[in-house]
Amino acid sequence: SCRPGMAEAGMAEGQAPAPASASASDKFGAELAAVIGATVPTGFELTAAEEVQEKLGSASRISRDRGKIYFEVPARGLPQVHRLRSVDNLFVVVQEFKDYQFKENKEDALKDLEDLVKTLPWTDPLKVWELNNSLKKKKAKRKKHNLQSTASKEKLNNDGEEEGTDEQDACKREDCAQNAAGVEPVSEQDTEEPEGVASRNREEEEDNEQSDAKEELQEGSGSETKAGEGKTGEGDAKVLKFRVTCNRAGDKHSFTSNEAARDFGGAVQEHFQWKADMTNFDVEVLLNIHNNEVVVGIALTEESLHRRNITHFGPTTLRSTLAYGMLRLCDPQPTDIIVDPMCGTGAIPIEGATEWPSCYHIAGDNNPQAVKRAANNICSLLKKNENKESSTSLGIPLDIIQWDICNLPLRTGSVDIIVTDMPFGKRIGSKKKNWDLYPACLMEMGRICTPGTGRAVLLTQDKKCFAKALSRMGHIWRKGQTVWVNVGGLHAAVYLLKRTWERAEEKRSFW
Repeated sequence: SCRPGMAEAGMAEGQAPAPASASASDKFGAELAAVIGATVPTGFELTAAEEVQEKLGSASRISRDRGKIYFEVPARGLPQVHRLRSVDNLFVVVQEFKDYQFKENKEDALKDLEDLVKTLPWTDPLKVWELNNSLKKKKAKRKKHNLQSTASKEKLNNDGEEEGTDEQDACKREDCAQNAAGVEPVSEQDTEEPEGVASRNREEEEDNEQSDAKEELQEGSGSETKAGEGKTGEGDAKVLKFRVTCNRAGDKHSFTSNEAARDFGGAVQEHFQWKADMTNFDVEVLLNIHNNEVVVGIALTEESLHRRNITHFGPTTLRSTLAYGMLRLCDPQPTDIIVDPMCGTGAIPIEGATEWPSCYHIAGDNNPQAVKRAANNICSLLKKNENKESSTSLGIPLDIIQWDICNLPLRTGSVDIIVTDMPFGKRIGSKKKNWDLYPACLMEMGRICTPGTGRAVLLTQDKKCFAKALSRMGHIWRKGQTVWVNVGGLHAAVYLLKRTWERAEEKRSFW
């Protein structure tokens, strides 16, 4: 059958994949290169690309499908890739098709996807996947060694900088359950949608419903694929267990993501003789379809790296990756004083203190419960630092205070940067309260912020209320750029504000 789509240059046409049984310590040829795909919070693709350029020296391509970037690194650079702060999930690209021609007829379109499997250049990406696994095992060993393993903490073959905790493991289990069906909005990163995809979401919901019904069927039929144990062939090469997860966007496809995952998965199973397993897989094959762009990849992270800092979650804990993007927008300089006046569980200041240790970070919230959670998260971070092999237990330049946002105990003009996630008025506060709160906040933030050089990066979903408040504060704050983001399915905006030279009213003391 003729092969649809246009292969990326440099990919061998019909390269037959070697079974992935060679041990990771085999010589990977210093030259093994990997094209890495990373999912990032929508709107922060450029920020992530800058970080990749700065830390890995690689140029990135930003996907037309928002929320993803691609870059090439030598396989030996994988540990640095896992240290990136702006990426949620990582995968190695097997092959990309820029303009894949799907057949109109559903059966034909799915048959083409099946036939694609045996023509893909799997060999190098699987080597990268193995190398990634051996790195994870080393890391897990180190962690076991460090944390005299409390049972709850032992789900630790995590990657990234993660710490396994009860709450996380619970989240992990949920992710798996969702993922099991390989339907579009599976993992968390996919809830980040660009504006205007309501139609896609509706379709996804339908797909989701179908997927639940199919899931039971799939267990037996091996349609969703994973990696496995079982028959031991030469030596002790175990049969890998796998699953296929398909993310699909676009209205021109005749099939659902579920059907694509099922048929593509069947072909993967046949090709590698792997065993399908939805929940306990070794290999997760990703099939990303965005209109006519098709990317086949292999996952390198089991759960999103954005959980890295937080062990105590609140009702609206901000993702660390988004916190990083917000902080990076205001370009912190050494000695800057950075304040988060509504810190919640502390995602922003913790990310800030970890990544910009030469600044001083102050976190505050009016809710005693939030302050307590944030303090617990800071303690967890300090413990984690102690456990690092160097074992010089360093403190972190971060303090947390309970205070009233409209009456901050900070001197006028004393703060360089304010970064905060403002109450959306959904789970916390209310839209009605925001009409009083937002102008009062902007006023007080303007007071503590240094005229001329101070800046603020504020996230809110209550855009109408924010715009109105800002128009009243035009003498203190000038709007810089706006980044549209998606927070748990809510369309929100991150505003960069610059402090004008206008002097703020001094607080008069009443003594």
